[in-house]
Amino acid sequence: MTQALAITGINIRSIPERWGSSLVIVIGLAGVVAVFTALLAMATGFESTLKATGRADAALIMRGGSNAELNSGLDRDSTDLIEQQPGIVTGADGRPLASAEVLIIAELIRKDDVKNGANITVRGVEPTAFALRPQLKIVAGRTFTPGLRELIVGRGVLRQFQGAELGKVVRMRGSDWIVVGEFESGDAHDSELWTDINVARTTFGRNGSSSVLVALDGADGLRKLKSAVAADPRLTLDVVREQDYFSGQTKQFRKTIGFLAGVVTLIMALGAVFAALNSMYAAVAARGKEIATLRAIGFGGLPVLLSVMIEALLLALAGAVLGALTAYLLFNGLSVSTLGQNFTQVVFNFKVTPELVARGLIIAVVIGMIGGLLPAIRAARLPVSTSLREL
Repeated sequence: MTQALAITGINIRSIPERWGSSLVIVIGLAGVVAVFTALLAMATGFESTLKATGRADAALIMRGGSNAELNSGLDRDSTDLIEQQPGIVTGADGRPLASAEVLIIAELIRKDDVKNGANITVRGVEPTAFALRPQLKIVAGRTFTPGLRELIVGRGVLRQFQGAELGKVVRMRGSDWIVVGEFESGDAHDSELWTDINVARTTFGRNGSSSVLVALDGADGLRKLKSAVAADPRLTLDVVREQDYFSGQTKQFRKTIGFLAGVVTLIMALGAVFAALNSMYAAVAARGKEIATLRAIGFGGLPVLLSVMIEALLLALAGAVLGALTAYLLFNGLSVSTLGQNFTQVVFNFKVTPELVARGLIIAVVIGMIGGLLPAIRAARLPVSTSLREL
């Protein structure tokens, strides 16, 4: 090990003399790690946003087999029956703490694409919706007035779309709505516009609701509610914990991004391996006489092999750190939007986590080991007599 470290020190001091080939390894691996980290940071940010949405002590009730609020439809009789079921918390007014809600797809113009509109969610809610979502706060203006065509807009919508600022008039499906407030919830609801459910029903020709959100009565509330709904022949419903519903929406997105990240990383990693092989072979060839001299004065083949591997790993780690830093500076906290399960835009931020950085470092180390192994074996087996005769 002492010999290996001594040779490694000589190798590192000689890097400035061959900075071009060394830079190929560093930049190549920086690109691999940066792309890998950025792609997974997008998936992590989307997942974090949806996982932060919803409560463990609340349940979302939809029509049986609908899978998403947009596909669900409940008539008012069903809504009334739902609110009478056991397992639901009763509010201070003696009524069940439940909010019937209707989802409408509207269109707004994105800030980065002024020619084309994008789908956005308008959620009609009952007053209890605010009590069911205590994390939602009005940060500017006021809440909407029941009975009027007024909207409150999530901060995420304002970051990605235009025309929905406080005081603006938003035109949706032939009707005009005035924005009277801005809210922030720190979750997927930041991507929505909210209004009074009865106004939404009247304006958009809806009779019922898309879903009902209820507060669960204790740890056994969900079981009681599911059992009661299943036993009532008048109801065909899906009852799911609100937190689980939103978390489940990330599965397909995570699979897609994970597959894309894997394919892109594999292709770039192959290029980085060949770049490392080429660079390290060139480095070994350039130091052939130096290595032969060290072998002649008593240095073993194993220390030579280890020194080349250590050099390759150090260059790989330098590239990994550069790539991770680039991904963090360019993408961490970057606000974007993508289609969610309701075919409407969900606004979220990229999230570069320590776990992603660690995974990038591991990938870089593996590539460095693969790229340095064959040149290291060549250096260890370099014929001493032949190399010395070339001096």
